[in-house]
Amino acid sequence: MGHPQPLCSQLGYANSWGLTVGIRGSQTCRQRSHLQNNHQRSADSSHNPFYQPCPWSIRGARRVLEWLLMVHLRAAWELGRDPGVAGGEGPSSAAISDSWLFPPPFPSSISILVGAPKANTSQANVTQGGSVYYCPWHRGNSSCTPIEFDQTGSRQHDFSGNGTDGLTPVEFKSLQWFGATVRSHGSSILACAPLYSWRTLKEESGRDPVGTCYLSVSNFTKFVEYSPCRSDLNSAAGQGYCQGGFSAEFTKVRGPDAMQLRQVISATQEQIKKAYYPEYLILGTQGQLQTRQAAPIYDDSYLGESVTWVFSCQVTLLNGSDMKSLYNFSGEQVSRILDDLLVGAPLFMEKTEDGRVQEVGRVYIYLQQPHGMEPNASMVLTGHQEFGRFGSTIAPLGDLDQDGYNDVGIGAPFGEDAQQGTVYVYNGQAGGVNAQPSQVLQGHWPHSRSPDFFGFALRGAKDLDGNGYPDLIVGAFGVDTAVVYRGRPIVYASASLNIFPAMFNPEERSCTLEGLEPRLQRCPGPWAFHSPWPLLPPTGFTVELHLDHLKQKGAVKRALFLHSRQPHLAQTIQVHNGALEECREMKIYLRNESEFRDKLSSIHVALSFGLDPQAPADAHGLQPILNYLTKSYIERKAQIQLDCGEDNICVPDLQLDVFGEHSVVYLGDKNALNLTFNARNRGEGGAYEAELYVILPAEADYSGVIRNHGNFTNLSCAYNSVNRTRMVICDLGNPMKSGTSLWGGLRFTVPHLRDKKTIQFEFQIRSKNENNSHSEVVAFPLRVEASARVSSHGVSKPEAVSFPVSGWKPARSPEKEQDVGPEVQHVYELVNEGPSTISHGVLELSCPMSFQGKPVMYVTRYSVPANCTSSQPVNPLKLLEQHYLQRRDAARSSGASGSPHTLKCPEAECFQLTCQVGTLQRQQRVSLWLYFRIWAKTFQQKENQPQALQCEAVYQVHRMPYKIQPKDYPSEVSTAIQWVKPESSHGVPLWIIILAILLGLLLLALLIYVLYKLGFFKRSLPYGTAMEKAQLKPQAASEA
Repeated sequence: MGHPQPLCSQLGYANSWGLTVGIRGSQTCRQRSHLQNNHQRSADSSHNPFYQPCPWSIRGARRVLEWLLMVHLRAAWELGRDPGVAGGEGPSSAAISDSWLFPPPFPSSISILVGAPKANTSQANVTQGGSVYYCPWHRGNSSCTPIEFDQTGSRQHDFSGNGTDGLTPVEFKSLQWFGATVRSHGSSILACAPLYSWRTLKEESGRDPVGTCYLSVSNFTKFVEYSPCRSDLNSAAGQGYCQGGFSAEFTKVRGPDAMQLRQVISATQEQIKKAYYPEYLILGTQGQLQTRQAAPIYDDSYLGESVTWVFSCQVTLLNGSDMKSLYNFSGEQVSRILDDLLVGAPLFMEKTEDGRVQEVGRVYIYLQQPHGMEPNASMVLTGHQEFGRFGSTIAPLGDLDQDGYNDVGIGAPFGEDAQQGTVYVYNGQAGGVNAQPSQVLQGHWPHSRSPDFFGFALRGAKDLDGNGYPDLIVGAFGVDTAVVYRGRPIVYASASLNIFPAMFNPEERSCTLEGLEPRLQRCPGPWAFHSPWPLLPPTGFTVELHLDHLKQKGAVKRALFLHSRQPHLAQTIQVHNGALEECREMKIYLRNESEFRDKLSSIHVALSFGLDPQAPADAHGLQPILNYLTKSYIERKAQIQLDCGEDNICVPDLQLDVFGEHSVVYLGDKNALNLTFNARNRGEGGAYEAELYVILPAEADYSGVIRNHGNFTNLSCAYNSVNRTRMVICDLGNPMKSGTSLWGGLRFTVPHLRDKKTIQFEFQIRSKNENNSHSEVVAFPLRVEASARVSSHGVSKPEAVSFPVSGWKPARSPEKEQDVGPEVQHVYELVNEGPSTISHGVLELSCPMSFQGKPVMYVTRYSVPANCTSSQPVNPLKLLEQHYLQRRDAARSSGASGSPHTLKCPEAECFQLTCQVGTLQRQQRVSLWLYFRIWAKTFQQKENQPQALQCEAVYQVHRMPYKIQPKDYPSEVSTAIQWVKPESSHGVPLWIIILAILLGLLLLALLIYVLYKLGFFKRSLPYGTAMEKAQLKPQAASEA
């Protein structure tokens, strides 16, 4: 794109009816000036500076960093906001123009013209007629003065001619939007009111919006009106909806055929001034050029809604793709040698990926060739924000970045999320413009009821502050503000960064850290400055160097600067303008290998630079900025020398085997598990930062390392969890050298089993090598099963009952339990030995009740923590329970020989008890107590017949609380409990009794005879004589 041609003297007006034309919203750079009516607001800018490369370099010790900076300062441009100047009294600013004004009556200066279409004026009986404000340029705030183009109210006419009917209004200036279109050239200013209405001088005439314009010449010394659409024709074929002033432009006129464009009216300034008579309402302009009436197919084409000046005579018709785009809504032209054309289509719609149609806006770029304008657009720019109205305004900005191509600003007055408006700055290039904007300017004000319309009007390519760089004015009539963005100088800089040598040898220790040894080896001087050109005013730069910058914050930096022992260096330098070079060197060193693990990855060194933010502003209060294409960030890298051959590339071959003690785990158990592995490196190079990764299933827990076990390696392992993936990481060496074979063991538990049929541990060796860095994933699967073993124990109290029962007598009608016979208790205990839980089981007990029609057992009650049902009623006779202790005779041995007869089910009629047993956890117990009486009467009648009673308890598992069920449910049959009735006394035959008596008598007689023969029965005399006998008599006399 090129520079615009000089402004000329042609005026253009649109023959179409429109809605609004003027300022809307969008965003630009930093410094700005507000042209406000009643109050000052703030506009912000999102700023992408213009950059271009600049040189730098770095070296170190054991490596040397060398960086070089080259700077060129050019007369370049970048937009920045300025505080602003105050405007007039109108409530909204809808059009902007810039003007070079000379005395009289004003001194030579640069000023800004701002249209306020809804401003109230001093005109009698006119409401919001609109005004144009004259704003002299000053830094900071500046007051604006309204220009009195028209001081009269709406004119009236006497249609009767004799004054009898009174005066009737023939024009209507209220809400006419005067100032919606403002253009200037030299000392001439053109301001238009496109909504100005008029009624013809005929009695049947209606009210038509014909529009009107006022031309100020000779620095406001004369004002003339130009309303080409105002006539006495009121038919559609006459003036119709001719709406002059919707757009206007100054341009050169090369000949009478240059403006033969359909629906465009033009005239020279001299023709307009010569034809103006204030007393006449309808004026004919001699020599006025206008297009002929078009065919009906061009109805509603809105041709002329936007015009701009052109250079060539050849006319090419450019047709829009569809009416929805409002093609030709606005257009601007920028050129240097050949004129190019940009055409906006703010209502352009496109389909999204999901098929939805959205309005984004588009701008078509037509490049002129030596033979004329191409009929098809050479390039299109499409908006990105829905309903942003991208392309509503287009303004040439001049050559901002001094690259020989003109740049352009495009407004999207409803851009941004809050629809506050956006302005995009595109840089020109060969073949069109850059597809990406170099700057995006945004308007940010306090929330208002209506949109800000920031970017609805744009004017650029003028230097307002006299600093030699073009500026930009953006209107936001929704907040009554015009913002001035000032151009700033751009610095072109380039940098380079070098590291040599680029390989760290850990075995080479040539640098001595200052202060660590008595003999100090200083490194070469760090600074080298070269200035082959004369010194000019310097430009301040901030330079930062980061060593090993890819390491995360807090990680060990492997390389440090020798003089500071830090990985970061920041400096501020001054570089003079004129392609001078600033070169500096410094040494860096590698830490000891024991201080870091990463020996494989590159050590990245980054250099970044920018303009010194503390540098003072220039005479215009502006600071320069780097070109937006500048590569202000440079990165280089160095390697650590490895034992991997000449290419310094290690290629390991990692292999892994895993072994386990068992392959089955059980639901409900802790499932202690030991897994061993053998890790090998069969490659030609070492595996750096080699680690064993063990991915744990969710059901498992890590317990620790198996230590003191034969040839197992003493591992260092850590548990970690990343994104819900639990793992154990074990260090295998750094490096894990070629030929290494490691054995190790890890301990786990698997207590959290659920419903998976299988689980698995995944083992893998990982290293940081670039080639062949991982082993194959080795899975160790475990099958999940449910298993529960139930044990039962039974006991009888007493264990045996003997008949006849001492002290018991049969009763005709039993009333108490003891009337039946002796009491017996059975106790059955179930234990879930695990490991799995049982959720439901059934305990079935069967005991013989009667045999051959005679009862043998009488059940009185039972006790168990379960829901039970019996096949026969318990204690059917309602016998009373005995509440005193009963002495039980000890069992007496039976003299009968042979096994007793056992009564059991189903041989006898049975009593069956079925109990629904609930959840049984591992090692949980359940006891069943059964109380019954032995029918003594029945057993006393069965003399000489030993009997045994057997009850049988069976427990069957029905359910487990798992989807995985065991292959076989456990069951247990209790040991039979028998009660033996001893043999009763039998009658002895009489002959045996008599024989026994006789034998007894015979034995007695034999005993007596023997004793007789022995003299046992022979009586002997007492010892002593008569004297002795006399001595035994009492002495009666003497003693008396």
